[in-house]
Amino acid sequence: MVFEYVVLVLFLSIVLLLALLIPLFSSLVVHQENYQEKISAYECGFEPFEDRLAQFEIRYYLLAILFLIFDLEIVYMLPWLVALPYLGHYAIMSMLVFFFFLIVGFYYE
Repeated sequence: MVFEYVVLVLFLSIVLLLALLIPLFSSLVVHQENYQEKISAYECGFEPFEDRLAQFEIRYYLLAILFLIFDLEIVYMLPWLVALPYLGHYAIMSMLVFFFFLIVGFYYE
């Protein structure tokens, strides 16, 4: 029984060591410079290094929240796909209704 704890402690120590060493070696090997394209606005729609109290449109947050919601709905489909050969017609029809609401949500978005 002690052997399982030894393996667990060994595994956790290796993970901790790698979590500390990989960023350290990365910062030592690669010299990073900020250039104009890197610090420019990419997808967020506003400059990243402006005043922190600057106003911006709420639609960016709404789009991100909608993306997370639909992404989680896709995660709910994965167990259903694994169990698909064992499911009956009722489960398949309920998933088709789920697909219908998902498509309506995408259309609404």
